[in-house]
Amino acid sequence: MNVAVLSTFVVLFMAVTVFFIRMRAAKKPVSVKKIVLPPFFMSTGFTMFLYPPTHVPVSYAVAAFVFGMVLSYPLIVTSRFEVVGDHIYMKRSKAFVFILLGLIAIRTTLKSYIGMYINPMETAGIFFILAFGMIVTWRIAMYFTYMRFQRDLKNDYNLTMDPGR
Repeated sequence: MNVAVLSTFVVLFMAVTVFFIRMRAAKKPVSVKKIVLPPFFMSTGFTMFLYPPTHVPVSYAVAAFVFGMVLSYPLIVTSRFEVVGDHIYMKRSKAFVFILLGLIAIRTTLKSYIGMYINPMETAGIFFILAFGMIVTWRIAMYFTYMRFQRDLKNDYNLTMDPGR
């Protein structure tokens, strides 16, 4: 089987997995740990660059990271929180599956195009950096939104507990 076809199937499998994880996670409260840990664990993937064939020029790496930041925008705008009781939950977004599929289509198209000009190992490195830029940017935005919700929740709680009001 062709490596490009195999990698496309792997990406589709990962997308379906992400979709189901996200749907299941929406049933549990969000925490700082749940927001911060995924990019932290993903960062271990940078060890791939210890293998010389994956090395890419710094300009390619910066461009990939910045493009990943741009691609995170749809994830950021559709990631909404809601307060239920004393907890903060992710709101399910009907657009999430379409955004995920759109991002996969963009990624696959770009990977096919870029793969014509650089070797598969460098392509893998570039797309890892792109994905990392997307995840980190999305999670930073989620963190700040979550902290705002947490602060508002605490302020609301303090207002209801204040006997002088």
